[in-house]
Amino acid sequence: MRVRRRFETFQDVKITPKFWRWVGIGVGMVLAGYLTAYLLIFPAPLLPGHQAVPRVLGLTVPEAQAEIQKSKLQVTDGGAEPHPTAPAGIVIWQDPPPGVIAPEGTKVTLVSSAGPPKIPVPDVSGLDATLAQSLVAAAGLVVSQVESVQAAAPSGLAMLTRPPAGTALAPGSGLAIVVSRGAPTIPIPDLLGMASGDARTRLETEGLQLGTVTRRRTADASPGTVVGQRPGAGTLAAPGTVVDIVVARSPQ
Repeated sequence: MRVRRRFETFQDVKITPKFWRWVGIGVGMVLAGYLTAYLLIFPAPLLPGHQAVPRVLGLTVPEAQAEIQKSKLQVTDGGAEPHPTAPAGIVIWQDPPPGVIAPEGTKVTLVSSAGPPKIPVPDVSGLDATLAQSLVAAAGLVVSQVESVQAAAPSGLAMLTRPPAGTALAPGSGLAIVVSRGAPTIPIPDLLGMASGDARTRLETEGLQLGTVTRRRTADASPGTVVGQRPGAGTLAAPGTVVDIVVARSPQ
Protein backbone atom coordinates (compact mmCIF):
# COMPACT_ATOMS: atom_id res chain seq x y z
CA MET A 1 0.00 0.00 0.00
CA ARG A 2 1.53 3.33 -0.98
CA VAL A 3 1.09 6.44 1.11
CA ARG A 4 1.19 9.62 -0.79
CA ARG A 5 2.54 12.69 0.98
CA ARG A 6 1.34 16.03 -0.13
CA PHE A 7 3.97 18.79 -0.33
CA GLU A 8 2.89 22.35 -0.38
CA THR A 9 4.00 24.40 -3.34
CA PHE A 10 6.16 27.48 -2.84
CA GLN A 11 3.15 29.65 -3.42
CA ASP A 12 1.41 27.97 -0.49
CA VAL A 13 4.28 28.69 2.02
CA LYS A 14 3.34 31.51 4.35
CA ILE A 15 6.14 33.98 5.13
CA THR A 16 5.53 35.37 8.59
CA PRO A 17 7.40 38.11 10.56
CA LYS A 18 8.90 35.36 12.69
CA PHE A 19 10.55 33.90 9.57
CA TRP A 20 12.18 37.21 8.70
CA ARG A 21 13.36 37.60 12.26
CA TRP A 22 15.25 34.30 12.09
CA VAL A 23 16.67 35.24 8.72
CA GLY A 24 17.95 38.51 10.23
CA ILE A 25 19.52 36.67 13.16
CA GLY A 26 21.33 34.28 10.82
CA VAL A 27 22.66 37.06 8.62
CA GLY A 28 23.80 39.02 11.71
CA MET A 29 25.72 36.02 13.07
CA VAL A 30 27.47 35.51 9.73
CA LEU A 31 28.49 39.19 9.60
CA ALA A 32 29.64 39.16 13.21
CA GLY A 33 31.84 36.11 12.59
CA TYR A 34 33.30 37.70 9.47
CA LEU A 35 34.09 40.98 11.23
CA THR A 36 35.64 39.13 14.19
CA ALA A 37 37.94 37.19 11.88
CA TYR A 38 38.68 40.29 9.81
CA LEU A 39 39.45 42.65 12.69
CA LEU A 40 40.81 40.39 15.44
CA ILE A 41 42.12 37.14 14.02
CA PHE A 42 43.39 38.54 10.72
CA PRO A 43 43.48 42.32 11.30
CA ALA A 44 44.14 44.54 8.32
CA PRO A 45 43.93 48.27 7.69
CA LEU A 46 40.45 49.41 6.80
CA LEU A 47 41.61 52.52 4.98
CA PRO A 48 44.52 53.14 2.61
CA GLY A 49 47.55 54.59 4.39
CA HIS A 50 46.72 52.95 7.71
CA GLN A 51 48.81 50.35 9.53
CA ALA A 52 48.32 47.98 12.46
CA VAL A 53 50.58 48.95 15.36
CA PRO A 54 53.00 46.03 15.90
CA ARG A 55 53.50 44.41 19.30
CA VAL A 56 56.94 45.36 20.59
CA LEU A 57 56.54 44.60 24.30
CA GLY A 58 59.44 42.49 25.52
CA LEU A 59 61.81 43.62 22.76
CA THR A 60 64.88 45.74 23.26
CA VAL A 61 64.46 49.40 22.40
CA PRO A 62 66.47 49.15 19.12
CA GLU A 63 64.46 46.07 18.04
CA ALA A 64 61.19 47.82 18.87
CA GLN A 65 62.21 50.94 16.94
CA ALA A 66 63.04 48.85 13.89
CA GLU A 67 59.67 47.04 14.01
CA ILE A 68 57.72 50.27 14.35
CA GLN A 69 59.60 52.03 11.57
CA LYS A 70 59.05 49.00 9.35
CA SER A 71 55.31 49.62 9.77
CA LYS A 72 55.76 53.24 8.58
CA LEU A 73 55.13 54.58 12.07
CA GLN A 74 57.28 56.87 14.23
CA VAL A 75 58.87 56.26 17.62
CA THR A 76 58.69 58.54 20.66
CA ASP A 77 60.90 57.89 23.68
CA GLY A 78 58.76 57.67 26.80
CA GLY A 79 61.73 57.25 29.14
CA ALA A 80 62.53 54.39 31.50
CA GLU A 81 60.81 53.17 34.66
CA PRO A 82 61.84 50.60 37.29
CA HIS A 83 60.43 47.12 36.72
CA PRO A 84 60.66 44.19 39.15
CA THR A 85 61.50 41.53 36.51
CA ALA A 86 62.29 43.08 33.11
CA PRO A 87 65.99 43.75 32.47
CA ALA A 88 67.07 47.30 31.73
CA GLY A 89 66.44 48.34 28.11
CA ILE A 90 63.41 46.08 27.50
CA VAL A 91 60.16 47.71 26.32
CA ILE A 92 57.49 47.37 29.04
CA TRP A 93 54.77 49.73 27.69
CA GLN A 94 53.65 51.11 24.35
CA ASP A 95 51.00 53.61 23.25
CA PRO A 96 49.01 53.04 21.04
CA PRO A 97 48.74 49.39 22.13
CA PRO A 98 49.40 46.48 19.75
CA GLY A 99 46.85 45.83 16.98
CA VAL A 100 45.40 49.33 16.82
CA ILE A 101 44.91 50.56 13.24
CA ALA A 102 46.67 53.90 12.95
CA PRO A 103 47.54 56.27 10.06
CA GLU A 104 51.06 56.08 8.68
CA GLY A 105 53.40 58.36 10.60
CA THR A 106 51.56 57.94 13.91
CA LYS A 107 53.89 58.32 16.88
CA VAL A 108 54.22 55.25 19.08
CA THR A 109 55.48 56.03 22.59
CA LEU A 110 57.80 53.43 24.10
CA VAL A 111 58.65 53.10 27.80
CA SER A 112 61.60 50.85 28.64
CA SER A 113 62.63 49.13 31.85
CA ALA A 114 65.24 50.76 34.08
CA GLY A 115 65.78 47.43 35.82
CA PRO A 116 64.60 46.41 39.30
CA PRO A 117 63.90 49.27 41.72
CA LYS A 118 66.87 50.19 43.92
CA ILE A 119 66.94 49.35 47.62
CA PRO A 120 67.91 51.85 50.34
CA VAL A 121 70.62 50.61 52.71
CA PRO A 122 68.92 49.96 56.08
CA ASP A 123 70.07 51.75 59.23
CA VAL A 124 71.66 49.06 61.44
CA SER A 125 73.57 51.30 63.85
CA GLY A 126 73.26 50.14 67.46
CA LEU A 127 72.08 46.64 66.51
CA ASP A 128 73.83 43.39 67.33
CA ALA A 129 76.16 42.47 64.45
CA THR A 130 74.28 39.23 63.70
CA LEU A 131 70.91 40.98 63.67
CA ALA A 132 72.34 43.74 61.47
CA GLN A 133 73.50 41.19 58.89
CA SER A 134 70.08 39.51 58.90
CA LEU A 135 68.37 42.87 58.36
CA VAL A 136 70.61 43.67 55.40
CA ALA A 137 69.90 40.26 53.85
CA ALA A 138 66.15 40.69 54.38
CA ALA A 139 66.33 43.99 52.50
CA GLY A 140 67.75 42.19 49.43
CA LEU A 141 71.38 43.26 49.85
CA VAL A 142 74.54 41.31 50.72
CA VAL A 143 77.05 41.84 53.54
CA SER A 144 80.32 41.46 51.66
CA GLN A 145 82.61 42.54 54.52
CA VAL A 146 82.53 43.01 58.31
CA GLU A 147 85.05 45.51 59.71
CA SER A 148 85.85 46.05 63.37
CA VAL A 149 86.97 49.28 65.04
CA GLN A 150 87.71 50.45 68.55
CA ALA A 151 84.79 52.52 69.78
CA ALA A 152 83.00 53.57 72.93
CA ALA A 153 80.05 51.36 71.96
CA PRO A 154 79.86 47.89 73.51
CA SER A 155 81.73 45.18 71.67
CA GLY A 156 79.74 43.41 68.95
CA LEU A 157 77.39 46.26 68.10
CA ALA A 158 77.10 47.56 64.52
CA MET A 159 78.30 51.14 64.18
CA LEU A 160 77.56 52.00 60.57
CA THR A 161 77.54 50.68 57.02
CA ARG A 162 79.61 51.51 53.96
CA PRO A 163 77.93 52.95 51.92
CA PRO A 164 75.91 54.75 54.60
CA ALA A 165 72.28 54.09 55.49
CA GLY A 166 69.78 55.41 52.95
CA THR A 167 72.04 54.95 49.94
CA ALA A 168 70.06 53.39 47.04
CA LEU A 169 71.67 50.20 45.71
CA ALA A 170 70.68 47.65 43.10
CA PRO A 171 69.25 44.38 44.52
CA GLY A 172 72.03 41.97 45.51
CA SER A 173 74.68 44.69 45.89
CA GLY A 174 77.32 44.22 48.57
CA LEU A 175 78.07 46.49 51.50
CA ALA A 176 80.32 46.54 54.57
CA ILE A 177 79.20 46.63 58.20
CA VAL A 178 81.49 48.27 60.75
CA VAL A 179 81.30 46.61 64.19
CA SER A 180 82.64 47.91 67.50
CA ARG A 181 85.48 46.04 69.22
CA GLY A 182 84.76 47.96 72.38
CA ALA A 183 86.50 50.87 74.01
CA PRO A 184 90.32 50.81 74.25
CA THR A 185 90.65 50.09 77.97
CA ILE A 186 93.65 47.75 78.24
CA PRO A 187 97.09 49.40 78.62
CA ILE A 188 99.70 47.72 76.42
CA PRO A 189 102.35 46.20 78.72
CA ASP A 190 106.05 47.02 78.42
CA LEU A 191 107.57 44.00 76.65
CA LEU A 192 111.10 45.34 76.10
CA GLY A 193 113.77 43.01 77.43
CA MET A 194 111.41 40.04 77.72
CA ALA A 195 111.99 36.77 75.95
CA SER A 196 109.63 36.36 73.03
CA GLY A 197 107.83 33.48 74.74
CA ASP A 198 107.31 35.51 77.91
CA ALA A 199 106.05 38.44 75.84
CA ARG A 200 103.40 36.21 74.23
CA THR A 201 102.28 34.93 77.63
CA ARG A 202 102.04 38.45 79.05
CA LEU A 203 99.95 39.67 76.14
CA GLU A 204 97.54 36.77 76.33
CA THR A 205 97.18 37.28 80.08
CA GLU A 206 96.13 40.89 79.42
CA GLY A 207 93.59 39.83 76.79
CA LEU A 208 95.76 40.89 73.86
CA GLN A 209 97.35 38.93 70.99
CA LEU A 210 100.89 38.56 69.69
CA GLY A 211 101.14 39.66 66.09
CA THR A 212 104.13 39.72 63.74
CA VAL A 213 107.53 38.77 65.17
CA THR A 214 110.42 40.46 63.32
CA ARG A 215 114.04 39.52 64.05
CA ARG A 216 116.80 42.12 63.85
CA ARG A 217 120.55 41.83 64.28
CA THR A 218 121.78 43.90 67.19
CA ALA A 219 124.64 43.90 69.72
CA ASP A 220 122.70 46.01 72.22
CA ALA A 221 120.45 43.25 73.56
CA SER A 222 120.54 39.56 74.29
CA PRO A 223 119.41 37.37 71.37
CA GLY A 224 115.77 36.30 71.70
CA THR A 225 114.69 39.32 73.73
CA VAL A 226 112.21 41.98 72.67
CA VAL A 227 113.82 45.22 71.46
CA GLY A 228 110.77 46.87 69.96
CA GLN A 229 106.95 46.74 70.05
CA ARG A 230 103.97 48.30 68.35
CA PRO A 231 101.69 49.71 69.79
CA GLY A 232 104.01 51.13 72.41
CA ALA A 233 103.82 50.42 76.12
CA GLY A 234 101.02 52.27 77.91
CA THR A 235 98.80 52.66 74.83
CA LEU A 236 95.15 51.90 75.61
CA ALA A 237 93.79 49.09 73.46
CA ALA A 238 90.61 47.08 73.09
CA PRO A 239 90.48 43.40 74.02
CA GLY A 240 92.06 41.23 71.33
CA THR A 241 94.29 43.98 69.95
CA VAL A 242 97.33 42.61 68.09
CA VAL A 243 100.79 43.71 69.25
CA ASP A 244 103.78 43.31 66.90
CA ILE A 245 107.26 42.84 68.39
CA VAL A 246 110.88 43.00 67.22
CA VAL A 247 113.23 40.33 68.68
CA ALA A 248 117.03 40.68 68.83
CA ARG A 249 119.22 38.17 67.06
CA SER A 250 122.96 37.57 67.17
CA PRO A 251 124.89 40.26 65.28
CA GLN A 252 126.89 37.52 63.51
